[in-house]
Amino acid sequence: MNNEFDIQQYMTEGVERVVSDAVKATLRNPKESAFMLGFARASAAASAKRKKAKKKGEHIPPFLIASITSKCNLHCAGCYSRCNHATVDSEPVTQLSDEEWYKIFDEADQLGISFILLAGGEPMLRRDVIEAAGRKKNILFPIFTNGTFMDERYLELFDSSRNLIPIMSIEGKKDITDARRGVGIYDRLIGNMDELHERGLIFGASVTVTTENIKEVTSDEFLRELSDRGCKAVIYVEFVPVTEDAGHLAPGDADREYLTKEIARLREERPEMVYISFPGDEKSSGGCVAAGRGFFHINSHGGAEPCPFSPYSDVNIRNSSLLDAMHSPLFTALRDSDILKDDHAGGCVLYEKRDLVSSLINEKVGA
Repeated sequence: MNNEFDIQQYMTEGVERVVSDAVKATLRNPKESAFMLGFARASAAASAKRKKAKKKGEHIPPFLIASITSKCNLHCAGCYSRCNHATVDSEPVTQLSDEEWYKIFDEADQLGISFILLAGGEPMLRRDVIEAAGRKKNILFPIFTNGTFMDERYLELFDSSRNLIPIMSIEGKKDITDARRGVGIYDRLIGNMDELHERGLIFGASVTVTTENIKEVTSDEFLRELSDRGCKAVIYVEFVPVTEDAGHLAPGDADREYLTKEIARLREERPEMVYISFPGDEKSSGGCVAAGRGFFHINSHGGAEPCPFSPYSDVNIRNSSLLDAMHSPLFTALRDSDILKDDHAGGCVLYEKRDLVSSLINEKVGA
């Protein structure tokens, strides 16, 4: 019997579950429900494209992560992106234009990519790119934002382009959120949620899970408050330690097991919201799904990277198609090796083994 793990099937089923859950979560909102039903059809068509490509020996991931700017106005404690110097205070000089990003989105649509996560820096600083994303109705664009740039123009854009879903970062209650993100941020987020809910707009929350907040952010009290304010998705992102003194905050095996069980319980008991965990249960996914197995990352300058936590690149999307980027020497080496399947202590195997990833670039590119 062939028990080889099928990453394509796993990710396809994951996408179908997310879309199905999202349809259920919006049933009480006719406008959102109508959009999600339409997107479900588009997602099914995209899945068919990926399956067709697989039969020809080409694996197309259903997800893409796009960091559309490296600029951010906040200095959140323990931010991996600032520690990697991928996020800065100043405007990047050589960042991709909105036209270049639209070309990427268009190619992703043709390949059958269903979800493109817009990140940064702070992505809502790039209104031009987000407006371009709004025109690609077959792709769902979760926008991972700190929520400080929500204004009337954005609210109108989210109303007219329902494929743009703001996912606001929150760490739990007020004290822990403000401690990490800055005084007053929690109240700003709550105000945004109330405004979005009043207008009937779908939104979600992104939670960085640490050993200190894991019980609070999975509690019925915290989630009930989000649900009552109209939140339709909660995305849990495991904290990745980027300094030696932050290692104790990274969820361990017991914490991951707890989170997995809680998500299963929440999906059953609180189906009004969608629950996603990243990187989630890597054992059931056959290992890390970065480097094109399930997704890859494009930084603000066009560099194609395995994931945001592993800022190494040997190809720039300005000079390459998405398809060619997925066959870069680095991506190919990572997929062909056992690195993505290795055990690790923190939330990201590629970050923990960053010296090995760096050496792969020197070996493959310098050869």
